[in-house]
Amino acid sequence: MSRGNPAVEAVLNQRIPYTSGAQWLHDAVLQHKWVLAVAGTHGKTTTASMLAWILEYAGLRPGFLVGGVLANFAESARLTDSAFFVIEADEYDTAFFDKRSKFVHYCPTTLILNNLEFDHADIFNDLAAIQRQFHHLVRVVPSHGRIFSPVHDHALCQVLQQGCWSEQVLVGGDTQWEAQALNQAGSEFAIYYQQQHCGSVSWSLIGQHNVDNALMAIAAAHHAGVSITTSCAALGDFKNTRRRMEFLGEVQQIRVYDDFAHHPTAIATTLEGLRAKVGTQRIIAVLEPRSNTMKLGIHADQLANALSAADLVLMLQPPGLAWSTADYLPNAQVFSSVADILTYLAAQLRPHDHVLIMSNGGFDTIHQRLLEQLAATKEQSL
Repeated sequence: MSRGNPAVEAVLNQRIPYTSGAQWLHDAVLQHKWVLAVAGTHGKTTTASMLAWILEYAGLRPGFLVGGVLANFAESARLTDSAFFVIEADEYDTAFFDKRSKFVHYCPTTLILNNLEFDHADIFNDLAAIQRQFHHLVRVVPSHGRIFSPVHDHALCQVLQQGCWSEQVLVGGDTQWEAQALNQAGSEFAIYYQQQHCGSVSWSLIGQHNVDNALMAIAAAHHAGVSITTSCAALGDFKNTRRRMEFLGEVQQIRVYDDFAHHPTAIATTLEGLRAKVGTQRIIAVLEPRSNTMKLGIHADQLANALSAADLVLMLQPPGLAWSTADYLPNAQVFSSVADILTYLAAQLRPHDHVLIMSNGGFDTIHQRLLEQLAATKEQSL
C-alpha cells in the first residue's frame, strides 16, 4: 500500500504500530529457519519451485513462499515444522516506508543469485541501483552460509567484489558444478560435480535457461544435505510453475502456450527453448508490453533481437504506451486490441503452428479466447 491509501493514512495519523510484510515474515517465520532464498532478474519462481520440490522429494518437508502457482504442491506457501524454508527473494521495494528490496529481510543461509540485469525501471534508476540492493542482501548472509552465482554473470561478479563474508560457489561453465545438455531442447541433461558425473535428468521442461535453473537448485539442495542423485530423481517428477511455457491446449493441430516473459532476455530464452523443441515448425509470438519497465520502453531497442526466433510477431499497442512498437519492431504486426489480434490469428494460423503468448498479466484472456475461437472454427468445418 502506498501513501495516500486511506488505511495507510489512518495508521499514520493514529500512530498505530506497523511493520512491513517482509519484516514480519523474518520475525515471525524465518528467524530460526535455514532459509534457502532464490534471487535474480530471471528464473526466481521456477528455481524456487524446483528447490522446494527437491527438498520435499527428499523427505525434508520444507516450508516455502513462492510467487507462482506450483504444480507439484497444492499451495504457493506453507509453514511446516521443518528446519528448512525456501523463499523467492524479490528485489522489489518493501513498503512505503522502507525502500530497500524485500529480500534484505530474509537473511538466507543458502542464497542463489541466478542472474542480474536492469529491470523495474519504475523504482530503480540504473543497474548500479539494483546492484546496491543485491549487495545489501549479500551482507545479511551469515559467514557459515553459502552463495551460489553463475560464473559468467558480470553484474553479479561486481556485486560480490564489493565485499562478501560467506562462502562463494560459482556454478556453470568450467566450475565444480556443471550441466551438460543431452539434446538440443534441454529436456535431458547430465550433472557433473567436481568433474564427476553424478546423475542425469529427463523431464518435461525445455530450454537452456531451465537447465541452468535446475543446476542452481541441485547445488543449493546439496548444501542442505540432499544428494545429487536424489535431486536428479526429484526433477524427473518436477512439473513447471504455471505460466512458464505452459501448454494450454491444442486445437486443429495448433498448440497454444502461455509464458510470463516480459523482459528481452526472458523472451529470447523462452523462444529459443521452444524453437529447439519444434524445429522448423512455425512459432507465432504474441506479446503484451505490460510491465512498468516495458511500458516505459526501457528495453524497446532489444526486442527485435529477442523475438528473432519467432516466424511471426504480433504486438499489442495499448493506450498510453510511451513508445511506438512499430518504430522498434518494423517487421511485427501491431494491433490496438486483443479482438484485432484474434481476428488476425483466425486468418493466419494453420496446422502445426505454435502460438506463444507472453505477458506478465492476464492479456484480456486472449489465451482462452483463442482456444475457443479455434474450437468454434473446427466445429463449423465438421
